[in-house]
Amino acid sequence: MARKSAKKATRQMPPAQAARARVEPRPAASDARPSALRRSPEKKPTINDIARLANVSKKTVSRVINESPFVREETRTRIAEIIRSTGFTPDPQARALAFRRSHLIGLVYDNPNAPYVINVQEGALGALRRLGYELVVYPCDRNSPELLSDIRQLVSRQRLDGMLILPPVSENHALAEMLREIDCPYIRILSAALDEPQNLVQSMDRQSAAEVAEHLAKLGHTRIAMILGPPTYRSSQERLEGFSNALADRGLTLAPDYIAEGAYTFESGAACAEMLLSRTPRPTAIFASNDEMAAGVYRTAYLRGLRIPQDLTVIGFDDSPLASRLCPSLTTMRQPIRDMGRLAAERLISKISRSEAPSPAATTVFSHLVVRESSGRPVN
Repeated sequence: MARKSAKKATRQMPPAQAARARVEPRPAASDARPSALRRSPEKKPTINDIARLANVSKKTVSRVINESPFVREETRTRIAEIIRSTGFTPDPQARALAFRRSHLIGLVYDNPNAPYVINVQEGALGALRRLGYELVVYPCDRNSPELLSDIRQLVSRQRLDGMLILPPVSENHALAEMLREIDCPYIRILSAALDEPQNLVQSMDRQSAAEVAEHLAKLGHTRIAMILGPPTYRSSQERLEGFSNALADRGLTLAPDYIAEGAYTFESGAACAEMLLSRTPRPTAIFASNDEMAAGVYRTAYLRGLRIPQDLTVIGFDDSPLASRLCPSLTTMRQPIRDMGRLAAERLISKISRSEAPSPAATTVFSHLVVRESSGRPVN
């Protein structure tokens, strides 16, 4: 009778369901995973499930998910294994609501040097995505009278958890003050100590430019020229002072006629080189404040029939991919731009999560000179 009823029930099922009822196997006896860790295809595990299985609070699970240092390593390992075994993935919306965060970080820039911006952005993205954040990139006009109100609206509209500020926008003290007023954590990438240490990732441009001066002095150059970046950029000031002071320490002078103001662009480098190479006597070495301008010097030198480095030594700054692709390859200061973006992002997330006490010192990055084929001794 029971067999007959079961048979009748099977006949009344829709064909596809009846087929499944006949062929679906029972779970294999060899499945060694605990039943509590087996995933149901219909129900996704929740953070409460992970907490129950690990015998910890939901808050502890959240700390592990957000990589907080305030969890014992043994507990962290156990929770991480349960998360892996169950296939649990945090709900971004629920996570944002729970922590009152959007997990969005803004990056503000106004810089004509595209390779610099891209490298900072890639370094920041690598760190942010590993920590569960995304990046909102916001190009701006740093001279706009609406700059502060535009960025205030950006923070409010996107519910940004924090802000990364690239030079030269990072040199705007009013912007930093506004972000403090609206309680938006920020990190400024700067070439000088213009803020509290916990708000800075600082490049040592003055020391780097001094290293270039030492290199040229050792090669025997005495008629040395320099192409600056825009005079309103703090990096231009730092590199000029570091370079000229280091030359003076070696008994050399950076003559005013051998200084030109560029714009950190290829075209400005070519134009400045045209002016400098028209001087009598012409310089035997030119230090360009970035690689784009150094490439412009290459063009002008070629059009004038000057050989690099036989007739003219050229030094750049940044060590962008362009430097090794030029012919001859460019001697330049290697600035760890991606590392700067990564360090800035990591420091900002530490501030947001309050996972560590404010550092008593700024995060500093150091450049070093990469000597390539564009360096040579002066012929006369």
